[in-house]
Amino acid sequence: MTRARPISLLLLALLAAVLAACGRPPELVGIDNPEVPAESVAEVREHRLFIMSTRAASDVIGAFYGAGRAPDLGLASVDVTVPPTHLSGHLERPEQLPPDPRSEFAVVDPAVYASETAFIRAIDRELARRPPGQRQLLLFIHGYNNTTSDAILRLTQFVHDTGFPGVPVLLTWASAAKAPRYVYDLNSALVARSKLKDVAGILSRTDAGSIDIFAHSMGTLLAMEGFVDAEAAGRLDAEGRIQTVMLASPDIDIDLFRSQIGQLPAAFREKMYLLISQDDGALRVSRAIAGGVPRVGAADAAELEELGVTVIDLSEIDDSSAGSHSKFAGSPEVVQLIGAGLNSAGRFGVTSTPGLGELLAEVPIRIFGE
Repeated sequence: MTRARPISLLLLALLAAVLAACGRPPELVGIDNPEVPAESVAEVREHRLFIMSTRAASDVIGAFYGAGRAPDLGLASVDVTVPPTHLSGHLERPEQLPPDPRSEFAVVDPAVYASETAFIRAIDRELARRPPGQRQLLLFIHGYNNTTSDAILRLTQFVHDTGFPGVPVLLTWASAAKAPRYVYDLNSALVARSKLKDVAGILSRTDAGSIDIFAHSMGTLLAMEGFVDAEAAGRLDAEGRIQTVMLASPDIDIDLFRSQIGQLPAAFREKMYLLISQDDGALRVSRAIAGGVPRVGAADAAELEELGVTVIDLSEIDDSSAGSHSKFAGSPEVVQLIGAGLNSAGRFGVTSTPGLGELLAEVPIRIFGE
């Protein structure tokens, strides 16, 4: 009887996740409101996102990219509007179509690029619109159980709420966006690893002065595998443009992470921040699926700090509108302070501004490695 209980809890957790997925909001890429077009709303804020995708293109209205795995890297961009009524830490996503841009996010004007050269030129045009000190890129890698729309909206909300002044780039891999398909997502993340060299090559050819990398959940596994492969090939941050690497709620086997981090140079580890939380419900489920092996995002902070990275424990944060697994975006205080760190820490020779760890010390969290 005692052995059956953990399995029952896991099944209940998975059932809850499945039921939640059944009510997933609609896909909305390229769907404008004919009665209230996004561009007609005077106080709307617009962000252009660039997309690199290992997903197959989708014919489903609003999906843009689907759950299938593509042999080639897709290159695209979208414009996302943030409503004037937006509250920091919240994602005002439409429950039905078309979206109302006066009170909801909208994703319009999707464009597909036929070549890497065209894609890079488009990014460089966006960079050129910023002053020299703000010509930076933020590469975001989403996690498990995400559609393309999910990832686009979360990145936009994060960029908007942090006040990130540079150009956001989304790497979206072929998540099935269905809770029971955890193993499919895990394998899709590993399949995408072969394209990371292309991703890095494209970013290195832009005019960006610096690059920040932010990965969430299962996306952190993809990021770490990419770092290890690049280090083995002698390509890891070869140009020295990577400023900050943030891994939020890492869904990585703790023993695998020790192996990965041990293959990275100390100088690179110093750029890395882990955002963890002991109350992460999603990682409790993934730990059960993985046979009880702890996940990095819910592991002991002091133990992780011994690996040479800065660990930020968000366990005491309880105001996240996005739940315990996405506190980086759902807590207004945390998202704004992350933005202050990303936008100031040690950029372009400026060393007098506070670092990310010092800024996050202003909220009730514990920071290790400072």
